[in-house]
Amino acid sequence: MDLSIVISLFNEEESLSELTSRINATLDGTGCDYEIIMVDDGSTDSSWEKILSLKKECSRVHGIRFRRNYGKSAALFCGFEAAQGDIVVTMDADLQDDPAEIPEMMRMIREDGYDLVSGWKKKRYDNKFTKNIPSKIYNWAARKVTGIKLHDMNCGLKAYRSEVVKSIEVYGEMHRFIPYLAKNAGYEKIGEKVVKHQARKYGSSKFGMERFMNGFLDLMTISFLQKFGRKPMHLFGVVGTLMFLAGFICSVWLIVAKLIRQSHGLAFRQVTDQPLFYAAIVCLLIGVMVFLTGFIAELISRNSAGRNVYNIKERF
Repeated sequence: MDLSIVISLFNEEESLSELTSRINATLDGTGCDYEIIMVDDGSTDSSWEKILSLKKECSRVHGIRFRRNYGKSAALFCGFEAAQGDIVVTMDADLQDDPAEIPEMMRMIREDGYDLVSGWKKKRYDNKFTKNIPSKIYNWAARKVTGIKLHDMNCGLKAYRSEVVKSIEVYGEMHRFIPYLAKNAGYEKIGEKVVKHQARKYGSSKFGMERFMNGFLDLMTISFLQKFGRKPMHLFGVVGTLMFLAGFICSVWLIVAKLIRQSHGLAFRQVTDQPLFYAAIVCLLIGVMVFLTGFIAELISRNSAGRNVYNIKERF
């Protein structure tokens, strides 16, 4: 199979028919063998019934339904597992992504040799203050942390070689950083294509302002996990050891200084009367705890080999 289109959706019953029609109109004349995988992320409207209806009309449509809302990362994770195409395209179900961009993104992967092509919504139709400006700040920070020069890291419209999505694990809210996950899996040829952004036609956005704060927290998390996820002792062990040494050296210095002054008959303060002594004790204790935290994290890391499991209600 040439192409798998993975669509994560939550309460998008109004847009699904039009989205499927647009995809078919774009690809049917190209000779491309494709499938459309719709992942219903616990919708509370009639989205699943609409998917079942679309399946009767078009055999290319496949569906996965969660029993509850797990989030976009979970939906993409399961969609990637089910995908059979040599190229996998992700897009949102709200009609803001244009299926007409898909053929060129496929060409960039096949002919230009990209492992991943990310869309760039250069001209957006979202609210300037609640989405556009925060998005620019977020993408600037993402470029600095990840080293990937993408203008729109979080764009839902992306194309991948199949082996890319089969080699990464998308969990939590890490769908925002799939290019970074791909880069750390060894797929470094990452391209970008300016894509047309369309105003939302039905419903309202499922993401609020909190996603930007969550995005920055996730950015720090993924940066830490990629550097120290498999070797936590390299961070906690170093920090714990340095703090322990600082406390130990201060304690020894206070004791030695007291003994020297006492042996020369000079006035001296009791070690326990000096604030620095208590600061040194705190450093010793924190150093030991941080070191042990790293040791325990190392044990957990070396003994954990499980993958996320999501409770799928139905699939076909």
